[in-house]
Amino acid sequence: MSKAQVTNVRRMGALAVLAIACLLVGTSSFLAPAESAKAMAKLDPELQQGLATMTTAAVSEDALIAEDIDSARSRNLAIPMMQARLENAGRFSGIPLASASYRTASQCLAQAVYYEAALEPEAGQRAVAQVVLNRVRHPAYPNSVCGVVYQGYSQRVCQFSFTCDGALTRTPQANLWKRAQAVANDALSGRVMPDVGTATHYHADYVVPKWAYTLGKITKIGRHIFYRFPGSPGRSASFYRGWSGREILPSIDFDRFRLAASQQDDAVSIEPAYTPGLTVEPDVKDRHAVADVGGRIDTTKTWRLSIPDPVQLSAGYRSTLEGQGETQPHQIPNEETQP
Repeated sequence: MSKAQVTNVRRMGALAVLAIACLLVGTSSFLAPAESAKAMAKLDPELQQGLATMTTAAVSEDALIAEDIDSARSRNLAIPMMQARLENAGRFSGIPLASASYRTASQCLAQAVYYEAALEPEAGQRAVAQVVLNRVRHPAYPNSVCGVVYQGYSQRVCQFSFTCDGALTRTPQANLWKRAQAVANDALSGRVMPDVGTATHYHADYVVPKWAYTLGKITKIGRHIFYRFPGSPGRSASFYRGWSGREILPSIDFDRFRLAASQQDDAVSIEPAYTPGLTVEPDVKDRHAVADVGGRIDTTKTWRLSIPDPVQLSAGYRSTLEGQGETQPHQIPNEETQP
C-alpha cells in the first residue's frame, strides 16, 4: 500500500471515529431531554398552572402576632417529610468565569442569597443558591440565573419576593453582601448543597403557603423549609437543561416602589391635634347638641372644674346689681371699715 493510500485510510478512520462520537453525543443529548419532557408531562396540570403564583413571598415576622407564628409552625410540622430517596441535580457549570455573563449571573444570585437569606446560617444561604440553580436546569423555569431570579419581577406576583416588593431599594449591608457574593460564586463554580437535593421551592417557617401541601417536603434549614416537585418532575433526570448562554439583568422601575410607599404613607391616619372640650369620644347618653362642646369632663387633662364666687368675679357683676337696685348681701366687708 502506497503512502498516499495509508494517509487516506487514516483520514477515513479518523472521520469514522469522529462521526461515531458525534452520533453518541448527539444521541445522549436527545435522550435526557426526551426522558425529562416525559417526566414533566406527568406534573399535575393544576400544579403546572399554579407555578407562576408559587412565590417565596412571606409576611414579615415582625408583622405577625405570636399566635399566628405558633400556629404556622405547628401546621408546617404536621406536613410529613417526603419519603423518596434524596437526589441531586448535579454540579452547575457552563458560564465562563472571566465573562460579563458570569459577573451578571453572580450579581443576580448574590441578590437572591442576600435579600432572601441574609440572616440565615451559611447552610441556609447555600440552600437558597442551590434552589435558584436547580430551577435554571429544570424545564419549568428560565434557563439563566437572572431569568430565574427575576421571573415575574414586573408582575403582581413574582417568584422571589424581593424583586417585586421594593426590597431592592434598600442598600445591602456591606459585610452581609460580601458573604452573599462568596456563596453565589461558590455555587456558580460548581459547589453543591446536597441537603436540599432537587428542591425548587422554599418558604419561611412562620407562614404556610397553599402550595406547601402539593409538593414534596425535603428538609428545613434555618428558618426555611425546602420542597421538590412530586413524582418524576422532581427526579434528577428532569434537571437536564444547560445554561442559556447569556445573562441579562433587567431594568427595575424603582419609581413604582417609591410611589407605592408614598401612597401607603398617605393612607396612614394622622392623630388630630388636641382641642379642649373635644377630646372625649361621643357617647349615646350625652344630652347636648352636636355643636355643644360642653358636657363630660376630660379627666385626663390637668385642669379641673371650679365655680368661682360670682361676688368676687368682677366689677361688672357688681355694677349690674347696683343698676338693678339690688343689694350685695354676700359682699365681704373691707378690713379698714371693721371696728
